[in-house]
Amino acid sequence: MTRFLVRRLLSAALTLFAVSVLSFLMFFALPRDPVTGMCPKNCNPERLERVRQELGLRDPLISQYAGYMKGIVTGRDLGSAQGGRCDAPCLGWSYVSNEAVSDTIARVLPVTLSIVIPAAILWLLLGVGLGMLSALRRGSWLDRAAIGFSLTGASLQLYFVGAVLLIVFVYNLRLLPVPSYTSLFDNPLKWVSGLVLAWVALAFLFSAIYARLSRAQMLETLSEDFVRTARAKGLAKRTVYGRHALRAAITPVVTIAGLDVGGALGGTVITETTFGLNGMGRTAVDAVRSGDLPTIMATVLIAAVFVVLANVVVDLLYAVIDPRVRLG
Repeated sequence: MTRFLVRRLLSAALTLFAVSVLSFLMFFALPRDPVTGMCPKNCNPERLERVRQELGLRDPLISQYAGYMKGIVTGRDLGSAQGGRCDAPCLGWSYVSNEAVSDTIARVLPVTLSIVIPAAILWLLLGVGLGMLSALRRGSWLDRAAIGFSLTGASLQLYFVGAVLLIVFVYNLRLLPVPSYTSLFDNPLKWVSGLVLAWVALAFLFSAIYARLSRAQMLETLSEDFVRTARAKGLAKRTVYGRHALRAAITPVVTIAGLDVGGALGGTVITETTFGLNGMGRTAVDAVRSGDLPTIMATVLIAAVFVVLANVVVDLLYAVIDPRVRLG
């Protein structure tokens, strides 16, 4: 198990290194000049050149990349043009908002986490539970209802579901306030009421997908030889379904869940835009629109970290569910 974990962690580290290099090179590949965006319109060429020297943009690329990565670990001095000292994890200085990128991320990341984590818990419980139950009761009214639920969820888009929820529960019935973010530690009740519609919208659409996937995997597993053998031995249904069939059927679901959650943590653009929440997704889109290159780099790197960590967790869960994976 230790060797398996070490291999996965080394693979994750190499992936993050590659992403960090590509995102850093993107800074120089884009046509927008960051110094021009920082300087007022009346800046002369001499002033622009002084700013470039202060930012270190005339240094070799390797030196600039080493300084950027060092800043993430230990912090670094950005110079007077970028606010002076930047404590770790230093992700650079935003030329648009005129603040450290790490401060921007610290403000918007809790919003995205508060949207995705509760929604993921809801869609996994509802989707996997409904899919497994419908498979065990194939042909029943529950199975038909689950199929209808899955088809409905797969046919709708998030912005449509979100708009319907807003119109019904916020503007017509006035049962909920306009979606907003309040820290869980400041006011738990306001935290729930401000984000519950986003959770419901995400959970409805994703659980429909997971219900279909779970049902299909469970039906396939129930037809396997080892399940028939367990039944022939006279094992209780709870043991056959819960200990043997469920464990085999859940493996593909774990894979999809890891990718979905990891990707969503990098930024739920449509959800945040639909409900007017300022999280990682909207921050990344705004940075692209304004040419805020340091913020673009930071959001890409953080999204990659979430995806890679999600894959590591999936690999570990695989090893727990199926010990044969550790030998691969």
